Amino acid sequence: MGEWISANWFTGLSAIGIIGSLVFTAVSFRSETKTRRVANLLTLTHNHRELWSELFRNPNLARVLDPTADLSEHPIIRDETIYINLVIQHLGSAYQAMKSGLVIKPEGVSRDVRSFFSLPIPKALWEKMKVFQNDDFVEFVERCQSGTETHR
Repeated sequence: MGEWISANWFTGLSAIGIIGSLVFTAVSFRSETKTRRVANLLTLTHNHRELWSELFRNPNLARVLDPTADLSEHPIIRDETIYINLVIQHLGSAYQAMKSGLVIKPEGVSRDVRSFFSLPIPKALWEKMKVFQNDDFVEFVERCQSGTETHR
């Protein structure tokens, strides 16, 4: 045994070094992935805040969140259409990031989507704009609206 150790000590030490570096790389990669997901979430949150702040800056968007908006009496205006399109694009990007595991999925996202798209203006515009979206994203929004989307 001693003879084998003296003949192969360098090979054994090299193997231990390689294994150690692989373990270190795996731990570093996992830490980097967590850090990247949190950074992506912060970026997504920043963009979300900027988008929703527009509701307060633009008085033409006052009806977007009005659950009693009467679209037959006051049809949807251009600013509302553009804004809802931006919200849908933002939600689509967030959905793809969540689906890809690039960001942590907020637990209340399904309820938030259901609540938003139950409002008259977002609901009407979603029906017009969903044909331009990816099928899997449309299915996600439709599951949210029906209450069948679960936290995954």
